[in-house]
Amino acid sequence: MPPERAYTLLGADGVPYRSTTPGTLGGHRRGRLYGRLDCPSALRAIARGHYVARRVFFPDETTAIRAGYRPCAVCLPATYARWKRNRESASIMDILEERQQHRSPLIPASDLAEYSDLPFPSPHTEVELTALIGLLRYPGSRIETVSVGHSRDDASGTASEAFTTAWRAGGGTVLAVVDWPESAASWLRPATRLTRETPDAWVIAAAPLGFAQLARRLHRSTDWPLTVRLPSPHSRTPACSRSPEQTSWTVCAARAPTVARGAHAAAG
Repeated sequence: MPPERAYTLLGADGVPYRSTTPGTLGGHRRGRLYGRLDCPSALRAIARGHYVARRVFFPDETTAIRAGYRPCAVCLPATYARWKRNRESASIMDILEERQQHRSPLIPASDLAEYSDLPFPSPHTEVELTALIGLLRYPGSRIETVSVGHSRDDASGTASEAFTTAWRAGGGTVLAVVDWPESAASWLRPATRLTRETPDAWVIAAAPLGFAQLARRLHRSTDWPLTVRLPSPHSRTPACSRSPEQTSWTVCAARAPTVARGAHAAAG
């Protein structure tokens, strides 16, 4: 009795294997396409001495698709048309998602009136700076590295500089200092820079509205560990604590706390 014939087929993982059953579909490894065994296009290529070296076989269509091959437009026109429609739909969704991802997270103009009475940053005090350091150095915190962000007004810039100086003087490490304008097209660049490192804590000194805009970008486009919400002074939610100067807040997250100065607006 002659030995049973063995065939080499391609599995869903793209790895060849031996089978006693012949394949039902052929494919081209370089072109990443599959089709019928009597495909006119494949047969013409074989007759010219091409194709054979890179030809593969599949047990069924599902395996070919899972291996990353697409249907042949010549011998499987209906299947190819369906594949093309699905691919174009997926591409459109990817484009729309990318646009949404990079769209500026501006607070709608109709909502800006709610922020009209927010206070502009005032100069920090030594008492406030000491309280802020205390928030980060509380017993058991183990906070050593920080990233600092600030808006470009004089008070916030000065507060940021004073904090970084004091933090480094106490043996701490500042991984990054990032600033941003009060109005911007997207806030994507400062958001990316602020989250490029993974500090033990973030410290923010900023005008409320600009930080609200930036925080939306952080939440949408980066690995920012929490949605920052800084409640109003009348909030009953004990999510934040305030310094004796009534201007510093801390919001605790699962991964790292964020301390923000001079912001009462919802930023998430």
